[in-house]
Amino acid sequence: MNKTIGILAHVDAGKTTFSEQLLYYTKSIKNRGRVDHKNAFLDSHEIERQRGITVFSDQGMFTYGDSSYYLMDTPGHTDFSPEMERGIQTMDYAIIIVSAVEGIEGQTETIWELLRKHQIPCFFFINKTDREGADVQQAVHDIRSNFTADACDITDSLFADGGMSEELIEYVAERDEALLNEYMEKGYSKDLWLNTLRRLIKTNKIFPYACGSALQGIGVESFLQNLDKLTITEYSSEEPFAGQVYRIRHDEHGTRITYIKGLSGSLKVRDTINYGDAENTVTEKITQIRLYNGRDYKAVDRVEAGQLFAVIGLTMTTVGDGVGALKERASYEMVPALKSKVIFEPKVNVKEALAYFNMLNAEDPSLNVTWEERLQQIHIHVMGHIQLEVLEQMVKERFSLNVTFDTPEILYKETITTDTIGCGHFEPLGHYAEVHLQLRPGERNRGITFQNACHADDLTLGNQNLIRHHLFEREHHGLLTGSPLTDVEVTLLTGKAHNKHTSGGDFREAAYRALRQGLEKASNVLLEPYYHFKIKVELDHIGRVISDIGQAHGSFDAPRSEGNKATITGTVPVATFMDYSSQLAAFTQGKGALSLTFAGYDRCHNEQEVIEMIGYNKDADAQYTSSSIFCAKGQGYTVSWEEAEAKMHALK
Repeated sequence: MNKTIGILAHVDAGKTTFSEQLLYYTKSIKNRGRVDHKNAFLDSHEIERQRGITVFSDQGMFTYGDSSYYLMDTPGHTDFSPEMERGIQTMDYAIIIVSAVEGIEGQTETIWELLRKHQIPCFFFINKTDREGADVQQAVHDIRSNFTADACDITDSLFADGGMSEELIEYVAERDEALLNEYMEKGYSKDLWLNTLRRLIKTNKIFPYACGSALQGIGVESFLQNLDKLTITEYSSEEPFAGQVYRIRHDEHGTRITYIKGLSGSLKVRDTINYGDAENTVTEKITQIRLYNGRDYKAVDRVEAGQLFAVIGLTMTTVGDGVGALKERASYEMVPALKSKVIFEPKVNVKEALAYFNMLNAEDPSLNVTWEERLQQIHIHVMGHIQLEVLEQMVKERFSLNVTFDTPEILYKETITTDTIGCGHFEPLGHYAEVHLQLRPGERNRGITFQNACHADDLTLGNQNLIRHHLFEREHHGLLTGSPLTDVEVTLLTGKAHNKHTSGGDFREAAYRALRQGLEKASNVLLEPYYHFKIKVELDHIGRVISDIGQAHGSFDAPRSEGNKATITGTVPVATFMDYSSQLAAFTQGKGALSLTFAGYDRCHNEQEVIEMIGYNKDADAQYTSSSIFCAKGQGYTVSWEEAEAKMHALK
């Protein structure tokens, strides 16, 4: 049985140490490394060893019982959350490490929310029970009050033969009506209870936890025994091959390595597989298959469903692609809220540097590397300052390129608050296309959505699909700051083509103009990124915290008190709160706790100030125009957006 398990935690909770113990107990590695000793097997990159944190998701392999395990060790620092989320989507089961000393911390909450979104079954390991200040019961209380009331203790209640303590027997029975009836009528049956517990864990009804010390090896081996008993997967190797790309890397020679989670079927060297969408399907041959254990790998001839593996031969894959029989792309929630400009030495060839950054962008799509032709600048999107420091070091090591980064700026977005209809016409000599779109405000943080109300008598289905494709092939600029447009429902109403003259990108031009013309008529607003915050301080400090939140233009729920501590939650703009952790630490003498998670976008608190600061000129945007082009007497001429609607052909 192939099983992928993921190890996740807030930074310094003991995640990598726990992973090392699993690999050691299963004889996958000969010696247990430690992060502080800079010799951890899964923190193999020099940057990770220097900094003492996990930066890149890495994987190990081991066998235990009758199963082959693929272990995914993910970053714990919030700056590398996109890397963590990509790893999460490969997992059959997750293990969250919670420190018995610090309890639930900020990144732990982000992890939990992502696991719930992707419906990954989850175990908890309460770590550092040997440390001074450890409070297991408080950690359990935090899990049950913050995450799930259905956390059950398996530390000493699940026996080697699969039997259970009386407490666990009743706990399981209470969560399954059929099992409870069986218990009342016939009593306990070991196999039935064990199979039911497996099912309840797999369907996210029960979340087991155990306690121990990863550093001292206490409780890790028994946890692994229980994990093996309680986890099941049901992959089929008989169906057509399907897989999902979860990582892309390049070796020292620049060879592209595509990492895939096999979901069904099997794959052999020299097989050809398809990927990409229906309009841009790519077919390529697999020239090598690798199974990775840390930085080491072995080449194999065949892999099957449930395995994590890497292939050589795919040249155009992107992270999240479905390959083979899987056509759907994975979607990711963790997106950066900051952008920064890359600063080079004068002697650097900028286009060569862009090629390097595009390589990094293939490995981490959240960077969203863009080339600003007008400014001759490379811009990237980032999660925070630590990520920029790591990137600077990585670019130096991999490409021998000295770069720095400008101070990160907030990534704004734009949307509309009123309904409107936009029209676009593109008819220079020898070309013809017309598009009519209805624009409506969409649900917040849903992005741009598309509906089709166009009749086939007006446009062929092929042209209708072409318009949809063009609307989603790139980000669209808003009118206020040129920031990406979002949260808009776009409906294709009608359009027009010409049997002879419609060709190439005519519908792209018409669709872009229609969208832009609609924006000109709508009420536009600026959006900024927000944090969900959770602050825990002594009661004496709650007044100061509430005042700070108000000054930061945040909103909050009524504070909750427990003993001499108060907890306050709410939302606040990233721009005003990104550096608050240092302020909180200063006035609470390090005793205050702050967790921040990305809450999406909402109305900008200082819209006019930002618009003036950015100074975007909507009429000078070379990539967009809201005017239309018509043709008369064999010559095309431009009509401004205000007058274009009266000339549209589809309205006549």
